[in-house]
Amino acid sequence: MAEPILHLEQIRKSYFLGKQELQVLKGISMDIFKNEYVALMGPSGSGKSTLMNILGCLDSPTGGRYILNGKDVSRMSDDDLASVRNKEIGFVFQQFNLLPRLTAAENVALPLIYSGVGKAERAERAAAVLKKVKLDDRMHHKPNELSGGQCQRVAIARALINNPSIILADEPTGNLDSKTSYEIMDIVGKI
Repeated sequence: MAEPILHLEQIRKSYFLGKQELQVLKGISMDIFKNEYVALMGPSGSGKSTLMNILGCLDSPTGGRYILNGKDVSRMSDDDLASVRNKEIGFVFQQFNLLPRLTAAENVALPLIYSGVGKAERAERAAAVLKKVKLDDRMHHKPNELSGGQCQRVAIARALINNPSIILADEPTGNLDSKTSYEIMDIVGKI
């Protein structure tokens, strides 16, 4: 059987308010395999955002093990986690988080700057991934010149630029109408 891309073993997360401990995650275990879709669902306050932050290496668990693509990230330093985030994880946010002064291609290429990729290769790779999301004709447009669905496709392209092991999407269609939402999920499915 194939190894999981993501393996959680008894993940716990607590926050402390003075001496009072607030347990948010109480022993989450799961495996996620390549090309698998997983949805985190639950009521407000159930720990979904906390778990997403741990999965995205934005926060560390209080206890348990988190293995991402064969690496134990649950005990890494902040610098090592930043490197893992850049190379292994693609993020797609509900609010798109595009920089308004940059073109679609420049927004997509941004993670490559942190990877030390040269300007010519950044442009080439950004153009290729924008073509995958059917935006090659809009690559020189800024976010205010794009529709909501187009901005989300730019955000998806940016998440894909480093060929990540996993893509974390926080309500990626929450700001879009239902027709555009189906188009976005279809694009993600095809990629």
